[in-house]
Amino acid sequence: MKRLVFVISIFALVLTFNLNVNAQCKNFAKKICKMELLPYIHDGIYNATTLAEGETAELYKTFYSGQEYRISICGDDLIPKVEFEVMDADRNVLFSNKDKNFAKSWDFKLESSQQLIISLAVPTNDKVSDQLSSGCVAVLVGFLNNENSFKQF
Repeated sequence: MKRLVFVISIFALVLTFNLNVNAQCKNFAKKICKMELLPYIHDGIYNATTLAEGETAELYKTFYSGQEYRISICGDDLIPKVEFEVMDADRNVLFSNKDKNFAKSWDFKLESSQQLIISLAVPTNDKVSDQLSSGCVAVLVGFLNNENSFKQF
């Protein structure tokens, strides 16, 4: 019985720590990264997580035709510059920031609505160290408020 209580306590501690880290990353996205979307309007969704050197993550998101978008990537100062690619459903690369001096954002407009894949990678640092650095990485999406897209009836 004591062992079960111990296991449940450890599980609760790990879960609480994970929730606290994710909450800190969302606050990082809200306070630091959201400004990089301007003049685009944030879609209200904060996609943020902790990544360490050598780790990758993917985000699948639907984008609609005729709308102008900005995808903005923001990484903690503790980690190297974040690499990101935007791919279509067939994994054809539409944009890569490696070719653009690690740009933090990409502005685009699609001809047809589709789901895109935003792939993130934190490269390993060139410095020799026993510890890998880690930090928050956020992906924010914004759109332009085109007055022509709102018709009054």
